[in-house]
Amino acid sequence: MRVFLRLLGFLWPYKWRVALAILLGVATVASNVGLLAVSAYVISAAAVVPYLFMISVPVYLVRLFSVSRAGSRYAERLLSHNVTFRLLARLRTWFYARLEPLAPARLARYRSGDLLSRVVKDVEELENVYLRSFSPVAVALSISMLAAFFLYRFKPLLAATTLAFLVTTGVGVPLLAGYMSAGLGQKQLALRAELSARIVDGVQGVHDVLVFGREGHECRGVAELQEKLDRTQRRMAFVAGLQGSLTDLMMNLALAATLLFAVPSVYSGEIQGLYLAVLALVVLGSFEAIAPLGGAFQTLGRSLAAGGRLFEIVDTEPQVVDPPHPVPPPAHTAVEFDDVSFRYEEGEPLDLTEVTFSIKSGSRVAVVGPSGSGKSTLIKLLLRFWDPETGEVRLGGRDAREYAQTDLREQIALVSQDTHVFGGTLRENLLLAKPGVTDEEIQQALEAAQLAGLVESLPGGLEGYVGEHGLRISGGERQRLAVARALLRDSPLLVLDEPTANLDTITERHMMAAVRGTMKGRTTLMVTHRLVGLGEFDEIMVLDAGRIVERGTHVELARSGGLYARMLDVQRGMLGTA
Repeated sequence: MRVFLRLLGFLWPYKWRVALAILLGVATVASNVGLLAVSAYVISAAAVVPYLFMISVPVYLVRLFSVSRAGSRYAERLLSHNVTFRLLARLRTWFYARLEPLAPARLARYRSGDLLSRVVKDVEELENVYLRSFSPVAVALSISMLAAFFLYRFKPLLAATTLAFLVTTGVGVPLLAGYMSAGLGQKQLALRAELSARIVDGVQGVHDVLVFGREGHECRGVAELQEKLDRTQRRMAFVAGLQGSLTDLMMNLALAATLLFAVPSVYSGEIQGLYLAVLALVVLGSFEAIAPLGGAFQTLGRSLAAGGRLFEIVDTEPQVVDPPHPVPPPAHTAVEFDDVSFRYEEGEPLDLTEVTFSIKSGSRVAVVGPSGSGKSTLIKLLLRFWDPETGEVRLGGRDAREYAQTDLREQIALVSQDTHVFGGTLRENLLLAKPGVTDEEIQQALEAAQLAGLVESLPGGLEGYVGEHGLRISGGERQRLAVARALLRDSPLLVLDEPTANLDTITERHMMAAVRGTMKGRTTLMVTHRLVGLGEFDEIMVLDAGRIVERGTHVELARSGGLYARMLDVQRGMLGTA
């Protein structure tokens, strides 16, 4: 019920449109019932009245109801669908807006396919709440009351009997169907999300699947999930068919009961014979409002489960939040880590342990170490993707948690080893760093990042499509695209996370020369495992198992005989062997 009430809360901005849609729905069914009833009266009266002009008013009512039924039906469908689609658009935008603050810390536990299923399929599922649940219930209640009031004027027993059948059909049958399909809606959503996640994973990793010959395994996995989903849907279809049959049965029983009580009253003169067909068709017509309730209640469970899956995410508190009163952006970009310890999940070993260092504004510091030593974690804490468990990360002399996240990240230009390339044009991917940048600035950044050749070779140049995840460009070009973004951003703090990954030696040298040019006047923090060109850095920190084990210049560390010297020897040996 709590989920249902929360979903209905989204209707409030559209309350007058919803009320109008319900009135139009009532008018549609009432016009249909009126058309049936008045038509029956006209046919019956035509056989007994001496002159046809005596039934001219009912004849005009037939025309009126036929026109009003079509007009109100069209207007109701147009308005209700318009409101529903507006609501779904608002829900999807709202959900995505609530999703962004959770990244990356809170979203790491979810698969991308599952998130996609929630933001697309689960939101679409909510149309049943508004279009097939809320409005039909309101229309059914209104029509039931109107039908009971009309029948009461002829005989109270007819009104009570018809109302009992309507309530039984509108409430009892759906409750029975709900009992038979208990949990099926939630199971269907879970299977659909799992299937979506499996397919997305398979598509994203299709190259590896093909290389290792696992196409059959992936196909069998998808087929098994699809078969489970089909079984669930078949059972739901069986329940829906049974529900429709019971609804038809109750409608015919209501008609039989009406005739059973009305015919003796006609014989006794309590009810005029002209109205016998009218009463029967009013009862039949009123079930038009009740029939949709079966489907509404059956899909309601699935819709509420979809709403619950959305609220499960949006109700999650972000791990990183802005302070109530953010301080202004820093005047300088000195970086300090003061006794910082951090782990990604509770109960796991620390990824960083009591890390302390400082980078003066305008200086250049490199962080090296074996894989898994915590190098990239330093950058994630500096960007406030996570906050430290203990200690402080300072920028400009103040705790990073005192700044608004947007203000903090505007000070940083990042070149990540996991650069994401969006499925758009080359220009669109560059504008991500600095909207409104000129073509001249773009060209300078591309030349500095050694990407001028890509513009020439890519069909369409800057307007050329780079493919989803940048599939139409190489790994090295994706990395250089990240460098071009950083150059365009022109922030005072430059953070390089494995900037030369996926590059050949010649391109690496050219690009690092360009990057070194951008370091002038900027505070620079570079994380790398390749000990190339580090002699130009003011300080090198060696990280191992989450701790700083060595610090100094390239010359000092190379002579120390420690971990850095051993890594340097290994690298030289590999290059010599190659």
